[in-house]
Amino acid sequence: MAKVNISLDAELVVEGMVLAGIGWPQDAIEAVVRDYIARGHRTEARTELKDQSLRELDVKPQEPQG
Repeated sequence: MAKVNISLDAELVVEGMVLAGIGWPQDAIEAVVRDYIARGHRTEARTELKDQSLRELDVKPQEPQG
């Protein structure tokens, strides 16, 4: 896997380490980023299911009103 080196504010890294409960900066930030991405995927999946069910409601023929 390709690696990328970036510079981050030290306070940001320490906060990430504390929140992740990981003592090594690189491991902590990697865990935080992976968690963020996983949350995004879960949100997309939930939103997609909701959108799909709403579309199915729109597609069903409506009974005549009146």
